[in-house]
Amino acid sequence: MKISEFIDPRGIQLGVSLADQNEAIDKLIALHEAVGNLNDAAAFKTAILEREAKGSTAIGNGIAVPHGKSAAVAKAGLVGITCPDGVDYKALDGKNSDLLFMIAAPEGGADTHLEVLSKLMTMLMDASFCKKLVAAKTVDEFLGFIDEKEAEKDASQSTVAASTSKKLVAVTACPTGIAHTFMAAEALELKAKELGYGIKVEKDGSGGAKDVLTSKEIEEADAVIIACDKNIDMQRFHGKKVVMASTKEAIHSPETLIEKADKASVYQHASGGVKVADSSNESVGRKIYKHLMNGVSHMLPFVIGGGVLIAIAFLLDDYSIDPSNFGSNTPVAAWFKTIGGGAFGFMLPILAGFIAMSIADRPGLAVGFVGGYLASTGATFAAPGGDIPSAFLGALVAGFAAGYIVLGLRRVCEVLPASLEGIKPVFIYPLFGTLLISVVMCAINPIMGALNSGLTSLLEGMGTSSMIALGILLGAMMATDMGGPFNKAAYVFGTASLAAANETGWMIMAAVMVGGMVPPIAIALATIFFPKKFTENERKSGPVNFIMGFCFITEGAIPFAAADPLRVIPSLMVGSGLAGALSMAFKCTLMAPHGGIFVFPVVGNVALYLVALLVGSAASCLLLGILKKNVAQ
Repeated sequence: MKISEFIDPRGIQLGVSLADQNEAIDKLIALHEAVGNLNDAAAFKTAILEREAKGSTAIGNGIAVPHGKSAAVAKAGLVGITCPDGVDYKALDGKNSDLLFMIAAPEGGADTHLEVLSKLMTMLMDASFCKKLVAAKTVDEFLGFIDEKEAEKDASQSTVAASTSKKLVAVTACPTGIAHTFMAAEALELKAKELGYGIKVEKDGSGGAKDVLTSKEIEEADAVIIACDKNIDMQRFHGKKVVMASTKEAIHSPETLIEKADKASVYQHASGGVKVADSSNESVGRKIYKHLMNGVSHMLPFVIGGGVLIAIAFLLDDYSIDPSNFGSNTPVAAWFKTIGGGAFGFMLPILAGFIAMSIADRPGLAVGFVGGYLASTGATFAAPGGDIPSAFLGALVAGFAAGYIVLGLRRVCEVLPASLEGIKPVFIYPLFGTLLISVVMCAINPIMGALNSGLTSLLEGMGTSSMIALGILLGAMMATDMGGPFNKAAYVFGTASLAAANETGWMIMAAVMVGGMVPPIAIALATIFFPKKFTENERKSGPVNFIMGFCFITEGAIPFAAADPLRVIPSLMVGSGLAGALSMAFKCTLMAPHGGIFVFPVVGNVALYLVALLVGSAASCLLLGILKKNVAQ
C-alpha cells in the first residue's frame, strides 16, 4: 500500500503560521477531524499529549511527528502542515520545526498502516526531501514529492551484501512504537551503509517486532546496538558487544553509536554474569542513585495506595469507641484499614526487591524481597520471628546487600559446569541468596533498629523551633529540583516517617506535601499578577499549574524554572520553606502520602494547613514579581 492512500488531500495545509506547540497540535487534530479520521477529537488529543509528556516528538532538523494510538481514532490516517517561519516544538536540537506530520493510529485491528507510515518516517531522514516538501506550492505537488520518494525508496530497497567486512545488528523501540522506532532504524541503516558496515535492525513497533533478528544473525554479528526507550528482552545478546542508547541518540548521532560498537563491553545477562555493557563511565554515586530510584519508584504506588486507604479509615472511624484501636473501631473503617495496611505492608519488600533487581537483574528480586520482609519483621538470631524492625533504613541495606550477594554468587558459580547453567537462577541463586541475606539482616536489624529508635526519639524530642527548622529544610528541598534527587530525598523521608504511625511522622509528611504544592501554585499566581514577567506562551500555560499544584504535582513548575533558574528556583524555595515551617508551627498532620487537596479531609488542622499553603504560594509569587525581569513581548 502507498503512503498517499493514508493521506486525504484535505488533510494537508501549506504555509501555515503557528504561535506555539499547542496551536500546532490543535491545528493537526482539526485536520484529522475534518477528514473523518477521528470519532473523539478530545480523547485523541489526550493520547497525543500523553505521548508528548514522554518526550517531544520533534526529532530535530525542522521535523516534528506527533502521533497517538487511541480508540478515539476511527481510521488510520496522516495529516501534515508546512510552517515556513517555523514553530518551537521543543526539539532536542533547539531548532524550530517547519514540517509537521501527525499520525492517528487506531487501537486493535490490523497494523498494516504502521508499516506504511514507518516508510514515511524513514523518508523524512532525507533532509533534501524535507526541504522539497516545505517548499511545495500546492498540495498536489506536496503529495507528488511523497509518491516520487516512495517509488525511489522501493526501487533501491535491497539487503546488505554478504561480503560486507563488518556486521552489526540493532534493535530500536520507542514507547509507542510508531515514529521514533522506525526513524532510529533508518538512521542506523543509512549511516552503516555509508560507513561500509552490514546491518540488520529489528524494529519493535506498535504492531509487533518487524525484521526480527535470528539467533544466527546475532551470533554472526560483530556487535549489537540497542537504541530503545523501553525495556526489551536482553537475554539473547548474552556474550555480545553491546552499545546501549536511546532512539534520539540513534536518530541524531548514528555514526557515534556505530563507532562505539568496536569498543563496546561484552554484555552478560543474569544467567551468565554481570551486565557491564557501556556503563563504565557512570560514577559510583550515579549507580547508587539509579538503584535506589528503581526501588523507590516501584515502592511508591504501594505507599500511596495503601497510605490513602489507611487515612480514609481514620477519617471514617469513631475515636471515642476505643482510642487504642482507632482506625478499626467500625466495620467500614476496619475494612479500609485492613486493605490499606496490606498494601502499605508491601512497601519495604518492594523497595528492597527492586533495588536488588536493579543491581543483579531478575535473580536479585527474590533475595531482595526476603531481605525487605526481614527488615519489616525485625528478625534477629535470638528472635527469628521478629524483634527489632529496622524499617526503611533496614530495607535500603537489604536491597543493596541482596543485589551484591547475588552478583557474588554469580561470580562464584562461574566455575560450575555449563550443564548446570539452567539451575543457577531457579535454584542456586534463590537458595543461597536467601540464606545469606537472612544472616545479613539478622545481624543488621538490631543496629538499624537502634538507629531508627534514636531517630524517632530525636524527632519526638524536638522543640517547636527545631521542628520549624526541619519544616523549612524539607519544604525548600521539595522546590530545589522539583522531581530531582533533593525533591525525591525529602519525599522519601516523608513517606518513611509515615511508617512510625505517630504525630511526628504525620507532621513531617504534611510539611513535605505542602512544600511540594507551593511551586506550581506560585507560578500560576505570578503569571496572573505579574504578566509582564512571562512570555505569551508562559502566560497561557501558567493557570494549568493551579491544577498541578493542588494535585501535588511539583513538576508543573519545571519549564518555568528551566527558563530562568537563577531567579525562579530561589523564589520557589523560599515560599516552599515558609509553607513547611508554618505547617510545622501549626502542628498540621497528614496520614496520606499523596493526593493534594483530595486528601485535605484527613489533614489535621486543615484550615491552618491551607493558610500555610496560601502564604507560601503568595511569598513565592511576590518574589517572582520582584526578581524576574520584564520580558519583551
